[in-house]
Amino acid sequence: MASYTDQLGRNITLDHFPQRIISLVPSQTELLYYLSLRDETIGITKFCIHPDTWFRTKTRVGGTRDIKPDIVRKLQPDLIIANKEENQKDQVEALAQHYPVWVSDINNLSDALDMIRSVGKLTGRETAAISLADEIHRRFASLSLPSISPAPRTAYFIWRNPWMVAGGDVFIHDMLQKAGFDNIFGAQKRYPSIELETLARLDCKMVLLSSEPYPFSEKHIDEIRAVLPEADIRLVDGEMFSWYGSRLLEAPAYFQELRGRMI
Repeated sequence: MASYTDQLGRNITLDHFPQRIISLVPSQTELLYYLSLRDETIGITKFCIHPDTWFRTKTRVGGTRDIKPDIVRKLQPDLIIANKEENQKDQVEALAQHYPVWVSDINNLSDALDMIRSVGKLTGRETAAISLADEIHRRFASLSLPSISPAPRTAYFIWRNPWMVAGGDVFIHDMLQKAGFDNIFGAQKRYPSIELETLARLDCKMVLLSSEPYPFSEKHIDEIRAVLPEADIRLVDGEMFSWYGSRLLEAPAYFQELRGRMI
């Protein structure tokens, strides 16, 4: 029997390495796949699109904010992996009354690496997880961005109607910094709603439109350009800025290529 502390400071006890895992977070589902927990992972959400084989074959327990307790009950998990931001607190607490629930809380790269190591430890994949975290750290440390001074004053949009951007206390903000962008909404919390006219007042030079959770497209570039005609407006891969599992292996090279196209 072993005790594990999650990133909220909660303790869970496991009698053995879990054999029936449910993941409620897409990026952490992909991490479980990377750690070769194919047989052990029995349930995922409808938003866990990577890997495709799991998306097509694993039992779906609902959405990240709409977990179906009846499906969870039928699966009889011996571990559920959740996240403070992506899952609903009341749903997680309800599940925790019946099953061990390990919750991540990730606001920066350091938190993500700690999560990876912790998930590896509690699932019996500690060596592979440590190796993964070390390689991600190495790739970010060796990231060499094109010299653009000062850093582009940037707004990163995640939603439309209302227009919502990444604030300064979320994981995306840390990725923006590491990719060499100056988040003009860094002084705000979470994902504030804004008026497009605010961009001009804040001297915004760069607008990044994420591919998720809102599927921005070319037509939205035109919409923003109408109020910010001089800005550089680009569609970007939201997974590279917001997925904090094994997908982080690919993020430094993506940031390098993205910034290279801006020269």
